[in-house]
Amino acid sequence: MHDLILVGGGLANGLIALRLKMLRPSLRLLILEREAAPGGNHTWSFYRRDLSPGQLDWLRPLVAHSWPGYEVRFPGHHRRLDTGCHSISSARFQEVLRDMLGASIVCGADVQDLTATGVRANGKLLQAKAVLDGRGHAASHHMRYAWQKFLGREVMLEAPHGQALPCIMDATVAQEDGYRFVYTLPLGPDRMLIEDTYYSNGPALDAVRARAGIDAYAAARGWKIAAVTREESGILPITLSGDIDAFWREPARQLPCSGLRAGLFHATTGYSLPCAVRLADRVARLDTFTPPALRALIHDFSVEQWRAQAFMRLLNRMLFFAGSPAQRFRVLQRFYTLPQGLIERFYAGRLTRFDEFRILAGKPPVPVLPALRAAVWTGGQA
Repeated sequence: MHDLILVGGGLANGLIALRLKMLRPSLRLLILEREAAPGGNHTWSFYRRDLSPGQLDWLRPLVAHSWPGYEVRFPGHHRRLDTGCHSISSARFQEVLRDMLGASIVCGADVQDLTATGVRANGKLLQAKAVLDGRGHAASHHMRYAWQKFLGREVMLEAPHGQALPCIMDATVAQEDGYRFVYTLPLGPDRMLIEDTYYSNGPALDAVRARAGIDAYAAARGWKIAAVTREESGILPITLSGDIDAFWREPARQLPCSGLRAGLFHATTGYSLPCAVRLADRVARLDTFTPPALRALIHDFSVEQWRAQAFMRLLNRMLFFAGSPAQRFRVLQRFYTLPQGLIERFYAGRLTRFDEFRILAGKPPVPVLPALRAAVWTGGQA
């Protein structure tokens, strides 16, 4: 009998298991991952201000790279911010999980069925006090989404690239399929992660076009690619509106769940790491693992995050519906003229009322009437 079985070895469940192991090492945990290793093939990035000092301390063993700031590039301006940023690689994530959890991770797990207290995997019934479903995003008829989709290639270059800081948005590229930008992480003097990213109305990712876009971008920067060492891709939901109560009544969320399945991600960026860290801390404080207690804790946190991000969903509607797709970059271009502290609070999901006023004040970057229509449109839900 296990205290907790975590189905899925992705970011959210992995962080929950790590935090429990740190604080309550006697707990009997089991992670069931269908792939050959936990963590998949990802790079998770976050900013210093996204987490509390204590959260950053316990997460630090997972951090593979850190930088003292980052850059953004738009047709109208180029800016450097001194907000510290960090990234976690799947390789580091897997290494730390295996070191700390060892035999508690079972890979190649074919899960046929799960209940609140049991999982049938590889033909065997496993029992626990509670089961946590972290198998990724489960689409909901009660949510309206747009999408952030990307393909990234980690490359070795023939010569040093000369870029000291990440460039998290280079929107000087051709605007295609919505708001497009290139994201670059310098991982070494001649090593770079280059991601071709799109904020689009649909989730279809054209991998061939993205690879060509990466090659063209590297050539334009004067970088000659010697080898592609890794490739990753992702399609992240961007929330426009929805009904959070109906979302939690759906079958996919009747059992305790985590991560994207629980709606725990930043409404505008689609990033889930800050929410995953906060959830891990909350789960670790739970006195006893019972399905009702675990589900109630995650439900309440999800609803709390949903209500806190209402303004971000409004901004998303303005981004996607207030102007033509080729002009969406203007919204982000103007946003990056605002004070650094406001930008940090935006990414952390902690905007103040005055921040919200500052974002909307002044000359709008998109036509006024379409912006107003987009702001009030919710598809019947907010």
